[in-house]
Amino acid sequence: MTKKVIIIGGGPAGMQTAASLLEMGIKPTIIEKSDRIGGKLNDWHKLFPSFTPAHEVLESLKQKMKEARVITGTTVEQINNEGVSLNDGSIMEADAVVVASGFNLFRAELKEELGYTIYDNVYTTVDIERMLNEGEVAMKDGRTPQRIAFLHCVGSRDEKVNQRHCSKVCCVTGVKQAMELKGMFPQAEVYNFYMDIRMFGPGYEEMYRRAQEEFNIHFVRGRISEASETIDRRVQIKAEDTLIGRPLKMTVDMLILIVGMTPGESNREFSKTNGIELQPSGFVAPADNFTRNTCSNAKNIFYAGTVTAPKNIGESINEGAVAAQQVAKYLKGL
Repeated sequence: MTKKVIIIGGGPAGMQTAASLLEMGIKPTIIEKSDRIGGKLNDWHKLFPSFTPAHEVLESLKQKMKEARVITGTTVEQINNEGVSLNDGSIMEADAVVVASGFNLFRAELKEELGYTIYDNVYTTVDIERMLNEGEVAMKDGRTPQRIAFLHCVGSRDEKVNQRHCSKVCCVTGVKQAMELKGMFPQAEVYNFYMDIRMFGPGYEEMYRRAQEEFNIHFVRGRISEASETIDRRVQIKAEDTLIGRPLKMTVDMLILIVGMTPGESNREFSKTNGIELQPSGFVAPADNFTRNTCSNAKNIFYAGTVTAPKNIGESINEGAVAAQQVAKYLKGL
């Protein structure tokens, strides 16, 4: 009898899970809520720290899992003993389920003091990736920016918005984009405002050093407390340089908010299933952080990618391969 495997989410982790299962002779079904697979990888321009074009990684994953069944535009409402319940009221049977439903991005407009959606030239890193993909980064009126400020940890490590966790990849994202914009606008001044820099990945620290030494990007230790708009549609920011202990006021052409990861919107609903538990952060809790980090406390439910914690794309892909092995091992024992 053919075993049935459902993968919830068609991002990098879900795609790699499908690819690895296919290599083991198991044909899974991916259920993706959007109209295309690839998840947020579709929105990236280049990947850190190698600056590899995101579309190259995406196309490679698509090729590896092209024999999998893919259902797009469909949402999984619940996981149950029979399989999964879909938003159209139907139930798809499954012997094993892999939850690879990913994460959400912090809504920067919740930090009203920073002016996102209020002032023309306040953007998020998501907006900048879109502009890079479109081939044009500019101020709202089309002017070329001469001074650009990035602000780290927007929606991460922030008690005021109930986001106490570190989003892990924000720092490196801000540094990557700062380097890209400095490359586009060599005469521009580019600043990174931060609490502390957390560059804990292969090649990340080296990239941080390159940003300073080769690209002359300025790093200022201090949070931006407030942003306002000037008469010429630029952005005035107030901050503090904590290294010298002085307040700082600066006018910039673009303020870019480096937004963090928040738990996926489906996590809370899935947690009603026996064996699926949530961490205090709202991300799903694996059975064990060391030896069973892709397993749940239910024998037939598995995890891959950022459903359990913030991760970079490489880590998510690796977890997809591990989750597939755990699924195959489980199915073999049925």
